[in-house]
This record gives sequence, C-alpha cells and structure tokens, in this order.
Amino acid sequence: MRKINEIREAFLGINQRNVGFVFPSNNRKDYKLADDKILAKKRMEAYGIPCAKTYAIVDKVGSIPEAWNSLQKYEALAIKPSNGSGGEGILILKKSQEGIWFNGEDMISTDEVVLHLASIIMGFFSGGATDRALVEECIVPHDCFHSIYQRGVADIRVILYQEKIALAMLRLPTEQSDGKANLHQGGIGIGIDIESGKMTHGFDGKNYHEAHPDSKAQILGTNIPFWNEILSLSLLTASKFPLKYLGVDIVIDKYKGPLIMEVNVRPGLGIQMVNKKGLKPILNEIDNLQK
Repeated sequence: MRKINEIREAFLGINQRNVGFVFPSNNRKDYKLADDKILAKKRMEAYGIPCAKTYAIVDKVGSIPEAWNSLQKYEALAIKPSNGSGGEGILILKKSQEGIWFNGEDMISTDEVVLHLASIIMGFFSGGATDRALVEECIVPHDCFHSIYQRGVADIRVILYQEKIALAMLRLPTEQSDGKANLHQGGIGIGIDIESGKMTHGFDGKNYHEAHPDSKAQILGTNIPFWNEILSLSLLTASKFPLKYLGVDIVIDKYKGPLIMEVNVRPGLGIQMVNKKGLKPILNEIDNLQK
C-alpha cells in the first residue's frame, strides 16, 4: 500500500496533466502549431531549427499524380498525414536500383501510393477531417541505434515545461511494432539519465529489459550520441513555440545528426514508467523555480 501511495503522489495522470499543465500552460489557439506537422515544420524552418527536408505537400486529390511524378527523382521518401498521431498513416518508401518502390520488403505500386496519399487527404488518419500529406526526406538511422535494432528509426522524446527539461526517453522499434518506434504500437521505451545521456532500462509495457527484446543488443549503460546537442536543440525548440508544456521528438540522422521530427502538445505519460520516475515532483520543482 505504501508503494502504491508513493506512485500516486509522484506519477501524473492524464486528467492531472491536462488540467494542471497542458490547459493552463498552452493557449488553445496554439495547439495547431504542434498538432499540424506542416505548420510545425514551417515554424522550425523559419527559426533555423534543423529538421527533415520537405519534398512535397499534397493537399488535393487531383494534384497527387503530378506530385508523385515530381518525387521520382528521390531514392527514399517518408509520407505522413499532417494531422496524424501515433505513427498512423506513415509510409516509408525506398527505391531499388531498378527503379521499383518498396515499403519494407514489399513492392508497392503507383496505384497503391496514390491511394495512400488520397486516404491521407480524405482524413482516414486524422479523425475524418480533411488533411494534407507531407512528403519528406527519409532518415538514415545513426549507427548507435542501428547496432541495437536494424529495422525502423529510433527517436528521442523530451518533455519540457516552462522551457526546462523534465524527462526524456528513447523509443526503439521492435518486431511487434513492425519497425515503428511508437510505444502504443509495440515499440520499446528506454529511460535516459538526463545528466549523462546514458540509456537505463528498457520497458515494453509489461517488463523491464537490459537488452533489446529481439536483437538482445545491450541497452543499459549505452551512451546516446550528440546528447548535449539534443538537450540544446530541445530547449531551442521549446523557446520558439508558444507552448509551455510540450514534447519534442528528435531523431539522429547518420549524416546530419539530430533533427526535430515533431512537437506534441499532449505528450504521452508512459515516459514515467520507462524512467521509473513520476513527473509530478519534477514539474512542481520547475514551478517553484519560477516563483
């Protein structure tokens, strides 16, 4: 019972997050700057915040054929719904030497890509509201993460409050998540010691791990590359968005280093279980520093 009470005292719930931090800290009109990936990217580009290069924005079904033809000069693409969440609707495409497009190991036809783009625009991945498709460069995973697990792209989630870093975690794909890093799709979350940038235990939603559950590569104690740059980039991003409670998602490209991928106005709370640390005392301490 004592342990349960300690968890209740330290761990933040969804209602507490929303009522205590998201709503008071962020104006409703500014949510779109995080919820809409295209608006977020335009803001990042305006302030010189490094992010994946935009190849195309497709907002009408009738413009899909022309847009798709213009994208044939690239060797790899990431197609995303601008207002999607949780990794839904993301399509990663790579071209073979013969000029054939593949999604993972599966060949994909032009008709299938056109249908996917149309589905995004018609709102299949954004709650039924019409949307826009964002097509951007495909991230090349950094060797550090690729050596742990070779499928998909890992990302780092940093939660910030009042432009202070609260918690951070690494999200790695697994076999269960089909190459995606999102925790609710089966990715594994790995705690990060903010001072040192070292990985702590991995958490799969049920159990803690010292090694990746599929590859068995060591997690515990592994250094995250560019850690100081990642902290600085998180703080810079928070300073350029009118949101005082937010999550910042960062990837590390093999050639370009850390890049901001997304900004979240309602970042998930699983980061607490991943780090074995509740957000409440951390956020309260930040509040006390502001007084």
